[in-house]
Amino acid sequence: MAEPSPRKLRRLHRLHHAHHALRHSWRHSLRLRLIVLFLVLAVALTLTFIGGMQRAMSLGWRDAARPLVVDYVDHLVADLGSPPQVDKAQALVQRLPITLRISGPQVNWVSNPAPHAERGWRRHASEGEGDSPLLQRDTADGHHIELGLNLGRGQYQPRRIGWFTLGALLLLTAGTYLVLRRLLRPLDDIRAGARRFGQGNFDQPIPLRGHNELAALAADVNTMAQGLHGMLDAKRALLLAISHELRSPLTRARLNTELLPDSGEAQPLREALTRDLALMRDLISDLLESERLGQGHSALHLEPTALPALVDEVLAQLDGASTIERQLPASMPLLRLDPSRLRLLVRNLLDNALRHSAQAARPPVISLQAAGLQWVLSVRDFGPGVPDEVLPHLAEPFYRPDAARERSSGGVGLGLYLCRLVAQAHGGQWQVRNAQPGLEVRITLPPGLEVGRAG
Repeated sequence: MAEPSPRKLRRLHRLHHAHHALRHSWRHSLRLRLIVLFLVLAVALTLTFIGGMQRAMSLGWRDAARPLVVDYVDHLVADLGSPPQVDKAQALVQRLPITLRISGPQVNWVSNPAPHAERGWRRHASEGEGDSPLLQRDTADGHHIELGLNLGRGQYQPRRIGWFTLGALLLLTAGTYLVLRRLLRPLDDIRAGARRFGQGNFDQPIPLRGHNELAALAADVNTMAQGLHGMLDAKRALLLAISHELRSPLTRARLNTELLPDSGEAQPLREALTRDLALMRDLISDLLESERLGQGHSALHLEPTALPALVDEVLAQLDGASTIERQLPASMPLLRLDPSRLRLLVRNLLDNALRHSAQAARPPVISLQAAGLQWVLSVRDFGPGVPDEVLPHLAEPFYRPDAARERSSGGVGLGLYLCRLVAQAHGGQWQVRNAQPGLEVRITLPPGLEVGRAG
């Protein structure tokens, strides 16, 4: 069997893409469903109306109009004379929108050489009760006369009327679509506003259009967003105030700890106090940093950065980093990044990987590779990993799995949270997955950060 040509494959791909896009639109577009519902309703009403009118007209024709037409046809045939006269037939055809066919021993004459136009009416008119067709007569002198409707005249063209009706229906459908689009426009505004609010941007409220239920819904969402904004600002202000107020007594406590004897019975107490004070210092620093990064991209200090050199610098200052496997490119472009925040990200990821690799058969791996126009930074350990239901919560502030709450594990649950904030502030994507074995964190930096090539 011959393989399909590239052109046919592209056509099939476009058809598949169009089918997928149509299915997606049907499932997710309320506007499209309302338009289809309107069309189905319009067609159903039209068919019902036409069927009812045809039934009513057929009953009216059979009961009332048919006797009148029979009498009128007899009158027309009588006016033609016996035998039928061609001049009277021509005058009759000129005066009325009909066709005539006369056949017999003395006169054979046809008013219309293309009589197919009359067959529809003659067949329709002959339906019903009676032994002879409605528009056919046999005269006493042996002539046979057939009458039909002449549809060739401009004022009697149902096909043109049908096209006009179809055009009017299309215009009505287009107008209805525009009206529905205008009525449902607040839904697009509400969706865009919800996305902005979810990203922490409360500066632009949802515009209110009209005074209907959707406008009331938009007003309620704006009110909810204002409440959330106030709660977040209050929380941020409280954390910043507590962090700043704790720094001064913490510094004094460290100074007092340094005054304790560094030998004898006081030495264990001094080491324990120093360790706890260092943990509190790191916690306060992380809290302040998380609130700064909560402002997004505006909190960054971007400059051209060689990311492999930055990773090597962090590895050189990290305890236990000699066992970490490195998969870094020998050369890559310089990227516009915040070096201090990237150091924080890499250090936290590596520290987390080392902490959970104590009993692992293989040391952690840090890799940096290109993915099209993007760069992906990945850190993976080969430890026990975490349950799947825990993965969505790992980057939440102060969250730690139950298995990691013992004192020896270290940390208070801000490390991965800060890493996610750093990635999002740079416009990157954050992904955590169970690598089986171990846990893998992937940071995908967006395209457009390249400023040059490092040697």
